Amino acid sequence: MASASTSSISLQNNASGTRFPSSTASKLLHSNLKFPLLMPAPKATGIKSSSTTNYNEAVSDEEMDKIRRLQNGSDVRGVAMEGEKGRTVDLSPPAVEAIAESFGEWVINGLEKEKGRVAANVRVSLGRDPRLSGASLSVAVFSGLVRAGCLAFDMGLATTPACFMSTLLPPFSFDASIMMTASHLPYTRNGLKFFTRGGGLTSPEVEEICDKAARKYANRLAKVSTMLKSPPERVDFMSTYAKHLRDIIKERVNHPLHYDTPLKGFQIIVNAGNGSGGFFTWDVLDKLGAETFGSLHLNPDGRFPNHIPNPEDKIAMALSRAAVLENSADLGIVFDTDVDRSGVVDKEGNPINGDRLIALMSAIVLREHPGTTIVTDARASMALTRFIVDRGGQHCLYRVGYRNVIDKGVRLDKNGVETHLMMETSGHGAFKENYFLDDGAYMVVKIIIEMVRMKLAGSDEGIGSLIKDLEEPLESVELRMNIISEPRHAKARAIDVIETFRSYVEEGRIEGWELDSCGDCWVTDGCLVDSNDDPATVDAHMYRAKVSDEKLGQHGWIHLRQSIHNPNIAVNMQSMAPGGCLSMTKTLRDKFLVASGMDKILDITQIDSYTKTRLEK
Repeated sequence: MASASTSSISLQNNASGTRFPSSTASKLLHSNLKFPLLMPAPKATGIKSSSTTNYNEAVSDEEMDKIRRLQNGSDVRGVAMEGEKGRTVDLSPPAVEAIAESFGEWVINGLEKEKGRVAANVRVSLGRDPRLSGASLSVAVFSGLVRAGCLAFDMGLATTPACFMSTLLPPFSFDASIMMTASHLPYTRNGLKFFTRGGGLTSPEVEEICDKAARKYANRLAKVSTMLKSPPERVDFMSTYAKHLRDIIKERVNHPLHYDTPLKGFQIIVNAGNGSGGFFTWDVLDKLGAETFGSLHLNPDGRFPNHIPNPEDKIAMALSRAAVLENSADLGIVFDTDVDRSGVVDKEGNPINGDRLIALMSAIVLREHPGTTIVTDARASMALTRFIVDRGGQHCLYRVGYRNVIDKGVRLDKNGVETHLMMETSGHGAFKENYFLDDGAYMVVKIIIEMVRMKLAGSDEGIGSLIKDLEEPLESVELRMNIISEPRHAKARAIDVIETFRSYVEEGRIEGWELDSCGDCWVTDGCLVDSNDDPATVDAHMYRAKVSDEKLGQHGWIHLRQSIHNPNIAVNMQSMAPGGCLSMTKTLRDKFLVASGMDKILDITQIDSYTKTRLEK
């Protein structure tokens, strides 16, 4: 049984999995390093407010909007420290306390509705990545949970998937959990992710919590509690989670010679980016017999001094590739800050992320579950669709956003469409077999198991051989258009732009462009646009258009989406024709942005710069 580090407590294992309330680059010899299971505990007393200003009892719309704007889809994110040019701190301790209190109340209300009685001793855990603002904001979270009537448990340094698993794995089985992280965003940012035993919260649920928190924040006279009535219990969950991953590898490899050390003879490089992923090296790989010399940036450092902890980051991938080649490793692993995403490097030094990572996981899953559906976001390439279909799978393109993609898979599977894999091109990958949880460590576990199995079967090719026939788009471009507006109006302006784009394409005003709504898709309730009677809630407006001409036929697509992170419009394009992206960019500018007048409310500098650069080449 796992133990608490301050005092022993008996944690009851609640078996219920009910969802509530359901609304829809230096070399490291790291053998002597120790993973800091728990960050320094925040003091429970003497926490004084940085602002003691009294507020009128009347609810202030401006104050409430400050909290509402912190919602970031199914997460909460904001600026937690000074240091960003043009950005002020908005994720303050008082804001976090109000949000945590509202989440605690939401959990209690949900349990009471589920059980039909008063919910007592409701237990909520908190984990965090190594960001510098984590200590002070943790105090605010614990204060808010205690205000709500919850018992708080401090997991210290943890990962996002571990927080969810803390609601399931005994002897912990918490009622809910919060992960404090801002993923790959700058060190000045921070945020909150929320879980119950039913999984991560949806955007409407987080919106409900933030709305309640906004009222608390605007009306509260004391802006933050001066002390914690009940200090949080500190618990060691990461050891249990690491053992859980080790057991999966041992059981599924079932090595005929050394069951307990199935990775003996393999060299695996880990680049944790100074985030929370170092545990995977010494608590998973090392204990299974792998050689991990040469791994990078394993020590948690909330300043992220070496590179952005992001498997999409070019520096992160380049350093990992160099380490794999220098050490003749069998595999390289790149984690993001909170380890809900990952990417890999094969033994030849080829980076595998984006479409390539989806293809790799599709190849593995389709061996295990022939004919299954694979859900991805709409930025996936046409070549990826062919790759999946050629292996007997079904490809469902859906809305950008990892929760959108995962929730789509859950709905399809529930409705009888077998769906074992959901992946966003950013690296979020969820599996039916793993509670539909986007867990970057679990995805790597799947890859490692396949790598060992291939070796046992006599193959020396490595995991990269599984995607050797995946075609790459000839051209792929992402551009951004900032919205020229006050922050409070940016969302409405963005929606206007996206819906006007839809109208222009639907009405045939842009020759050769056709709205890709997947209306003829084999999935009867629609894909990019839900056309069923119970469509999913829209968290960000977006559309994809297929692009064709008389000479080449359909050769590409363009996707416009309202960002939920920042006040801008993201433009993604792919083409299999030389100059296809340039042609689409010029058409977008002249036939839509200028023609519709949207160039007056959007900064199209990137559009013009890309066009000019390509024309000069």
